[in-house]
Amino acid sequence: MSRVEVEGVAVAPEHYIDGERVSSGATFEDRSPIDWDGLKLADVAAGGQADVDAAVAAARRAFPAWAALGREGRREVLARFADAIDAAVPDLAKVETADNGSLYEAMRLRVLPRAASNIRFFADYAVQRLPDAEAPRTLPGGERNTVRFEPAGVTAVSTPWNAPLMLATWRVGPALAAGNTVVLKPPEWAPLTGSILADLADQAGVPPGVLNVVQGTGAEAGAPLTGHPGVDRVAFTGSPATARTVGTDAARQVTPVSFELGGKSPFVVFADADLDAAAATAAYQYDNSGQVCLAGTRLLVEQDALEPFLERFEAKVAEIRVGDPRDPATTYGPLIHPVALERVTGHVTRAQEQGARLAFGGESLGGLYYPPTLFTDLPPDAEILRREVFGPVLTLQTFVDEAEALALANATDYGLAAVVYTGSHDRAERVSAGIVAGTVWVNCFYVRDLETAFGGARQSGIGREGGHWSFDFYCDVKTVCERVA
Repeated sequence: MSRVEVEGVAVAPEHYIDGERVSSGATFEDRSPIDWDGLKLADVAAGGQADVDAAVAAARRAFPAWAALGREGRREVLARFADAIDAAVPDLAKVETADNGSLYEAMRLRVLPRAASNIRFFADYAVQRLPDAEAPRTLPGGERNTVRFEPAGVTAVSTPWNAPLMLATWRVGPALAAGNTVVLKPPEWAPLTGSILADLADQAGVPPGVLNVVQGTGAEAGAPLTGHPGVDRVAFTGSPATARTVGTDAARQVTPVSFELGGKSPFVVFADADLDAAAATAAYQYDNSGQVCLAGTRLLVEQDALEPFLERFEAKVAEIRVGDPRDPATTYGPLIHPVALERVTGHVTRAQEQGARLAFGGESLGGLYYPPTLFTDLPPDAEILRREVFGPVLTLQTFVDEAEALALANATDYGLAAVVYTGSHDRAERVSAGIVAGTVWVNCFYVRDLETAFGGARQSGIGREGGHWSFDFYCDVKTVCERVA
């Protein structure tokens, strides 16, 4: 295969294994959601068991030297890697926008710079904040206990299509900083920036085999990777349904897993809140065509604030412009794939059949474009209140007091995130404590501190990452107990 040109950027559609580009006998077609029928991007290598075996073997060969390089040595390499990502952000943004339909300006200014930050932060944290051995603790018998953080081995990383590069580096960064080697499987619906990431690693001097990229579908490439006996850690971001399969595959090898899964997050608005701010943030939940796992898609509004909130919310939604994500005037672009459009329209149809009232939206705009949509007057058992749509569809329910707000907020199988707007600090404390979620934002949204824990409760995930929580997972944490003479 030769490199293909995407928005003026040359992209290799092959695998990257042991520092070399490797083809497969089969390929799969990658099309742009911007113009699904007219804009084919590439024929991408369709990996299978043999490609996965080769990548895992390369990662195992590279592991001893990468681990022995030490944290300072790895930080030097990873700093160059982060710099290379920073320099490539404009090109990465062009390719990512073409590949998954995200806003170009958002990719260029906010999302993709975070990819470099992920690499840089964890490389620095490993040196500055993570001890080679925690301060010894002397036991009553005179023994001395120390805890060491040592590289675990080969990490398999499987990432989703809604922010493929940034979410890849969220896992790849700490894994490499911990001293592990990595096999990355990008999403088949948006695989191209994962391929560019390999080029940037090579450019930065990341040794062959330390970062490998295997393209392919979940069934043909993902399953052999996450269930591979040569893999020591599995990091997966995606749906609970797929996680069950991944977890089963990993469990056969007793491989530890870190899962960030879906959400059906509540957005709770109390009558004492700043309703202008709450309404603006609520309208922002349509960002990226609703294809954000953290989005507060269930609006829960105190009854006394319903009318003034709705007035402000609808005014903000009216400002949304759905269209070509390369246009700076666009607010959000298309859904990722015809399958995604079918899923969204199916949810909308069933919600109406179950008696929910369609307040606005609900009709395709053509192609893969779908308008902001809101349902009100929902039956309490409506499917759309329980299942993740992953599209620009919100629901609205009212509550009369704090207890009812909490009951509604927790009435799903998910627990990824929540948003609360209130003018009372005491209420914010109580409600944040009562909501089942890995992250609760109060009077704000989408703020991330890489030192803090991130993950989901219930069916929204297993484990936490960020700060030392990432190293708890990507390292073998070892206790040494020594009797001192």
